[in-house]
This record gives sequence, structure tokens and C-alpha cells, in this order.
Amino acid sequence: MRRISIFGSTGSIGQSTLDLIRRDREAYRVVALTGGRNIARLARDARDLGADVAVTAHEDCLPDLREALAGSGVQAAAGPHALLEAAEREADWIMSAIVGAAGLAPGLHALRHGTTLALANKESLVTAGPLLMSEARSHGTRVLPVDSEHSAVFQALVGEERGEVERVILTASGGPFRDWPRERLGTVTLEQACRHPSWDMGQRITIDSASMFNKALELIETREYFGFTPAQIEVIVHPGSYVHALVGFRDGALMAHLGAPDMRHAIGYALHWPERRALPVERLDLARIGRLRFEAPDETRFPALRLAREVMEIGGLAGAVFNAAKEAALDLFIARQIGFLDMARIVEAVLGEMSAGTGLGREALSLETVLAADREARARAHATPIAAQ
Repeated sequence: MRRISIFGSTGSIGQSTLDLIRRDREAYRVVALTGGRNIARLARDARDLGADVAVTAHEDCLPDLREALAGSGVQAAAGPHALLEAAEREADWIMSAIVGAAGLAPGLHALRHGTTLALANKESLVTAGPLLMSEARSHGTRVLPVDSEHSAVFQALVGEERGEVERVILTASGGPFRDWPRERLGTVTLEQACRHPSWDMGQRITIDSASMFNKALELIETREYFGFTPAQIEVIVHPGSYVHALVGFRDGALMAHLGAPDMRHAIGYALHWPERRALPVERLDLARIGRLRFEAPDETRFPALRLAREVMEIGGLAGAVFNAAKEAALDLFIARQIGFLDMARIVEAVLGEMSAGTGLGREALSLETVLAADREARARAHATPIAAQ
């Protein structure tokens, strides 16, 4: 019986993971489930699966969690320290699906106490990729990608030599605004940005997809996970979301990974790796689909991709600054304090301020320096003239 923990179990990735676990529940023992403020869902899942501990990230939610778990035998805990304690419990397979930079510290702790880390928290690699991968190597922990694009690349590379790879192409749906002119993007509402045409995701990831910041993070993630140079990594818009990524080899061949837009593909591959097992996902009917559409991304309308390439050039703590400024700008957009296009403006301003003569690229990476850069970038984002309007 495999021991598993799921960090971010109440989100879309966590719930899709639990769906797969429930289909073969006799094969797993749930060690820890963690979530945010959706206490009813966290308690329900912890009771149903007999978790050892359920943790909410918010200490003010602990009384509600304790009440919901009363008599179940499941331990209730809350707060950042409790998350780290949960990450230190021995497990064979750990899903890291906490959204944002908040997932970095639990992920690093989990690497020291697990066998396999299934990484859906892309921010861990964006903010501290070298630190995370070094920690995994030193503790003999496997890190398996769970983003659909990086799982696709990972699968396409099975049996191949990295040195034979010429290019990696990540696909982007383009979100709901891919055909909108730039002047119209200034009128985008929160409600419009929360409607994704292909994927069923949480609010923050859906908005990041609409602004292309999600794909920007994935550019950096690809470099950090696979070690390819920025020049080797491309993005192409594919509205259908059937092709998740392509790998091009030096003989001119392209190997593509296709599947329905369902995160259980990537989750299931990581859960059962190195085997493939049957998954409850749609099988593509290519005759019905008829054709696959691709187009070049417009970095004028969606500058996040350009900013990601600048981050890769700077290196060091630039990823932490980029992500923190992005998260802060997203918070402001969700609060309706700034417009849709203002998010990229704020990120560019903060990145420019903190990279000008400060040596972001030369700073040594540690959890402490990453978190310090994160705090400063968030403060600067909220202090920009755009946010203060």
C-alpha cells in the first residue's frame, strides 16, 4: 500500500488527484491532506479517505476544521508551521498542488521525506528551480512534472537522449482573448477573465491563462526542469488544447503529445509512473476534431512571454521577483483595483526596479533569499503608481 500526501487537495488539481485515488482506494493510504478556506471539502475528503492529518493554511479556520473532523480520528492542524510538519511525514508519493509561491517551502520539506514529488506547483521551479532540483538530488527524491505541458515533454523524451533535442514547443490555448485587439483588452472584466474556453481550472490559474502569465511561468519551468536553453523553448497558440507539447529533434522530427484537456492525464502518469494504467479520460476522436489549428503568440498584446525571457536571461532571484509581482498584480485585479493590462505593467515595473543594479542574477539562491525577494517584490507591486491609482 502506497503512502500518499496531497498538498492543495481542495483545488482543481487536488480534487482530480483524489478522483483517481478513490477509484483504487485499497492501493493507497492517505497520510496528509492540506487546503485553504474550503474547510467543508477538506474535512469531507479527510474523513472519506481516512487521512492521518488534515491541515488548513489559515489558523483562523482551525476551530471549524476541528469541529468538522470531530470523532473521525483525523488530526486537525493549521498554519504555515503545520504545513511544514505535514510535509515532514513519511510518504511514498507527494502531490505538490498548492497554488503560488506558498507551495515552495512545503515542497522543499517534502523532498526530504518522500520518494516521489509530483510537482504541479510551477512556482517552485520559477522561484527556486536550482534549489529545488539540487535538494531532490541530494535526498534521492524523484520530481515528476504534473503540468500538462511538462508531462507531455517528459513523456516525449522517454528513451531519447537530451542532446538530440533541438527544440521544445509548449502549446497555449490563448485563453478567451486570443483574438481581441489590444485596445479591447483594456476593458476585460474579472468575470470574462475567469471563463476559460478549454480547461476547467481554479480562478487564479484561469486568469493567468487569459493573460498568458501561466505560459510565461511554464517557459521558465521548462528551462529549470529539463535544462534546455531559453533559445530552445518556444510557445505556439493552439486553441483546441489537444496537443499539449511537442519535442523537436535534430533530424527534423517532431514528437507530439495529444490528449483531451483533462489534468487527470498528467496526474495519472505521475501517479503510476513508470507504468501506464487505464485512466477515466476522454479518448480523442480525430475524425470529429477534423483539424488542428496553430498560430504564433502575439507578445505585443500579451507581454508576459517577453518578460519571462528577460527573467531567464537575468537568472538568480529574477524568477522569484517575477512571480511575486505577478501574484500581487493578480490579487489587485481580482480585487478590481487595476485593469487587465495593468498586471503586466506592474510586473514589468517591479522587475525593472529590482534588476537595475541590484545583482538579482548574482544572488545565491536559498529559501531565505527567495522569500526576501518575494516579500520585497510584493511590496513594490502594491506601491507602484498603477496600483495606487
